[in-house]
Amino acid sequence: MPEIVAEAVKFAGISEESARTFPRRTLIGAQMDEAQIAAMPRMISTDAHVMEPDELWTELPKRLQDNLPKVPFRNSPPGATDPHLRLQDQETDGVEAEILFPNYGMALFGVEDVETQQESFRLYNDWVHGFCQADPKRLYGVPCVSVYDIKAGVKEMQRGHLMGLKGAMLWQVPDPRLPFTSDHYEPLWAACAEAGQPVICHILTGHSYTKGGVRAVGVERIRNAVNRKQDDSANTLFDFIFSGAFDRHPNLKLLLAESEIGWLPFLLQQWDYYFERFRGSDPLPIKRRPSEIFAEHVFGTFLEDYVGTRAFPWWGDKNCMWSNDYPHFNMTFPHSREVVEHHLAGLDEEKRRRLTRDNAIQLFNLKL
Repeated sequence: MPEIVAEAVKFAGISEESARTFPRRTLIGAQMDEAQIAAMPRMISTDAHVMEPDELWTELPKRLQDNLPKVPFRNSPPGATDPHLRLQDQETDGVEAEILFPNYGMALFGVEDVETQQESFRLYNDWVHGFCQADPKRLYGVPCVSVYDIKAGVKEMQRGHLMGLKGAMLWQVPDPRLPFTSDHYEPLWAACAEAGQPVICHILTGHSYTKGGVRAVGVERIRNAVNRKQDDSANTLFDFIFSGAFDRHPNLKLLLAESEIGWLPFLLQQWDYYFERFRGSDPLPIKRRPSEIFAEHVFGTFLEDYVGTRAFPWWGDKNCMWSNDYPHFNMTFPHSREVVEHHLAGLDEEKRRRLTRDNAIQLFNLKL
């Protein structure tokens, strides 16, 4: 498989020194000439990030600042904080638009002080709205929603939508006192369904193993990065499906962001099997097969999941969407088109467009 070195010098506005020391990696992508790359339709990333300035959090009252988690982050390219440079990086990488999630703000979903979380999310939502004003048809922020007070969370989501933000980002791993199977979330599910915007659960948010910023080392670091992280995604999806949320709210959609996709058809197969096996003897809150519910209501993102993308000839092309994960270490910039070609080679043009553009446009109701 062709290896491609991801050159940091291609980031817009990056200094020579920063480019030299910026952590990059080798990508796996198709060999393409410039004409082939230029001929590819521009893509939409459904999982990208910004980097909030440190000064943003100083706008919180001092008593609330003391509750903020101490989480270190790597250096980011200039386009993570400067929207005009971000647009240049989009052009370099053949990206038409991005759905934007926070960086430091992800850690705030594990904050237990309700006022701190609410006010921090309000600050972030205002900031990302301003970031997106550089080009509202190419930069789409997602409002962060605190759900301890669910009525306040609905209002904050609606305030974000009035500013042009999309969806509703909440924790992937809830506070144990508020599982997704409880009726606590019903007002939010109803509001999202009415707005025609998805609930979004992003990896590494909430009361997961990352809470507090403690990082394991050695073998346990790998266990966390693979086993525990995937388990969080699987449990979230299980609770949404088997709680009957989608039956109660037929227009509700869920996006599992940055969870990859290769695990999904296997689990859906297993859930279908045991659903059919036990439905006659056990009281279950759903009447349809889990895979049927998934097909109508749930979406996932893929970055570099070669196992998962092998399924697209027969599964997932209407429920999965490409992502670039800019500006994180795993990002495919500036060779996203070569990476996508490696993963989607052989698919017909309609499926390729759905996976790299059309599914995102439909899910978020984008006006490009």
